[in-house]
Amino acid sequence: VRRGELSATEPLKTVGATAGALVLVMALLFPIYWILTAALSGTGGSIYSSGGLTLLPERPSLVPFLWVVGDLIVPAYAVGVNVPFTDLAVVFNTPQLVLLDVSALRPGTFGRVAFGSVELFPGFEVRPVENPSAFKGFFWNSLTVAIPTVIISMCLVVPASYALSRREFILRRKVLFLYVLLTQVGGGLGIALLIGLYTVYVQLGINDSKLALSVYYAATAVPFNTWLLKTYMDGIPVSYEEAAIVDGAPAWRVVWEVIIPLSAAGLATVFIFTFLTGWTEFVVAQTLLGTDNYTLPVGLFSLISEYSIPWARFSAFALTFATPIMLVYLFAQRYIEGGLSFSGMEG
Repeated sequence: VRRGELSATEPLKTVGATAGALVLVMALLFPIYWILTAALSGTGGSIYSSGGLTLLPERPSLVPFLWVVGDLIVPAYAVGVNVPFTDLAVVFNTPQLVLLDVSALRPGTFGRVAFGSVELFPGFEVRPVENPSAFKGFFWNSLTVAIPTVIISMCLVVPASYALSRREFILRRKVLFLYVLLTQVGGGLGIALLIGLYTVYVQLGINDSKLALSVYYAATAVPFNTWLLKTYMDGIPVSYEEAAIVDGAPAWRVVWEVIIPLSAAGLATVFIFTFLTGWTEFVVAQTLLGTDNYTLPVGLFSLISEYSIPWARFSAFALTFATPIMLVYLFAQRYIEGGLSFSGMEG
């Protein structure tokens, strides 16, 4: 600017754009901050109270999060090993590992580490927690629903996407049209047919089966993700496959060593979308599953009573539930952005 090579308004435009982007990000993250404030308040109070607007809770508390997490204890096990050719056995007792015992917590003890008296969360209220939540059970149920959903979906999506992208067969155009139709109305149609679906599952005796629920989730996830991955594979040049065939590679090696590595970003995107289908769906899970098999969304909803909502525990549960999704997205963000570019090659 001093040398006259740049207009004085250009730095101001950059500063304004940066400030505007920062304000937009803060506005988008404000609901999350609101929930975090409600969770740390201990009583569920929001940032706005009768005393005015407060950005930080007056008496922050970790008790709601401790109630959600509950005890983190690895029990002791007795491992026996038989001595060959004898009737003797050697028994090893593994130690019990107590990572967190919420019923034995006392003020000033939580967060203290072995390398000194530095407390990780100074100023936060800590007290014993009785009857912690069943978060770990809900977490395991969600995991055993989401993982089969991903496996079943990927086993159908990958070959279907390759076939629709690279092969010509009878009724191919009609199949593509059907996929587009199911992509637009598949999820809503599944909810509309929920009563019929429940009746069929009850008649078959699989209404309380997590695997059956995973099959349903995979069926609803296949159309959109197949179309998405097929569109991505369309951007991979056919010449790469032809070169592999000339080198003598069979068809399965062409797919495994050429198409799939070049489709890594698209596969990551499909993986995330199918995982979220099994991790976050609520309506069908609540309808089909019994109390012992409730997933995290249904477990979160079960905190709501007829006359009140424990906002502090509800907020802490929601944030803990959303944390794995946030971490997965942060680590896979680069692949997701590439997968949504609808091209297997970068220009």
